[in-house]
Amino acid sequence: MASFATQTLFILFLTLFSTFFITINGEFSSQSPITSTERMAKMTRLHFYFHDIVDGKNPTAMKIIRPPNNSLGSFGTTFMVDDPLTESPEPNSKLVGRAQGIYALASQHDVGLLMVMNFAFSEGIYNGSALSILGWNAVFHTVREMPIVGGSGLFRFAHGYALAKTVWFNQNGDAVVEYNVSVVHY
Repeated sequence: MASFATQTLFILFLTLFSTFFITINGEFSSQSPITSTERMAKMTRLHFYFHDIVDGKNPTAMKIIRPPNNSLGSFGTTFMVDDPLTESPEPNSKLVGRAQGIYALASQHDVGLLMVMNFAFSEGIYNGSALSILGWNAVFHTVREMPIVGGSGLFRFAHGYALAKTVWFNQNGDAVVEYNVSVVHY
C-alpha cells in the first residue's frame, strides 16, 4: 500500500500535468460548424422545492462566514448549503436532487443574496445531471429570477433562468422555496 505522501505526490503530478495530455490537434483552439441535424436544442422545464434549514438538529445550511462585530447588519454573512430538492413542499416528499453551493448576503441596503449553487439531480433521466446557478436573489421579492449559467450531464451547454418563490419561512431563517426552472440545452 502506497504511503500518504506518495499518493499525494501522484495526485499533485496528475493535477499539474494532466492538461498536457489533453490537446486539440496540437492547436490552441479549433472551431467546427454545428448544423441543426447534428444537435437539436431542447427546452426543459423543471419544478421542485428547495428546503433550506439553518436551525435545529439537522441543518442543511451552515453559516461559514460571519461579518465583523463592528459591521452593520448581516452584510457578508455566508452559508454553505446541501439542501434537499423535493417534488412538493412537504419535507418528506420525494427527493429529486440536492442544491449544493454557497449563498451570501451581498447587499448592504436590503436582503439580497449572491447565489453560487448547483442543482444536482438524482431522479429519472436527470440522475447525475446538474444545473449551475449564479446570480442575485432578492429574498423579499415575491418572485425572483436568477440565471442558469451552465450544466453537466444531460444539461451540457445549458442556459436559462430559474424563478424562485418562497412558500414558507420562519424567524430562524428556515425556508421552503418553489423553483420553476427553464433551460435550453443540447
